[in-house]
Amino acid sequence: MYLSAQDIERMEGTEKVHFLNPQAVRRNRSLGDAVGLERLGVHLITVPPGHYSTEYHAHRYEEEAVYVLSGRARATLGEDTLAVGPGDFLGYPTNGTAHDLYNDGDEPLVCLVVGQRLAQDVTDYPRLAKRLYRNSGEWDVVDHADIRPVRR
Repeated sequence: MYLSAQDIERMEGTEKVHFLNPQAVRRNRSLGDAVGLERLGVHLITVPPGHYSTEYHAHRYEEEAVYVLSGRARATLGEDTLAVGPGDFLGYPTNGTAHDLYNDGDEPLVCLVVGQRLAQDVTDYPRLAKRLYRNSGEWDVVDHADIRPVRR
């Protein structure tokens, strides 16, 4: 499948607000969906100034990557914070460091975001002490304090 630059420019996209963070607001144009990708998410996102792209999180099984096209942001990677801008690339391996992006600039942040679309994943939200279990379309969120290991 093919999308021209004009096709992408005409895509209206969808406004998304993260279900755990009302300050995480972005306009999402799913390039992957538009060409029929099922196992790989490819999104052109736009984050307005003063907003996060997502809630601070780390995936246990899925990998993600972000390429900054325009704008500026503060990237948090674990305990570290760094300034990112056009041409910068961020890769988030599985079981990696928790991360987020915050648009601390005065213009929209535009990024290409790529990530796996596994049927099952576990995502931790360390600042909220929550864990998301995603299983074939079903989402369950639990507090870290309520997670009990099973001894075999």
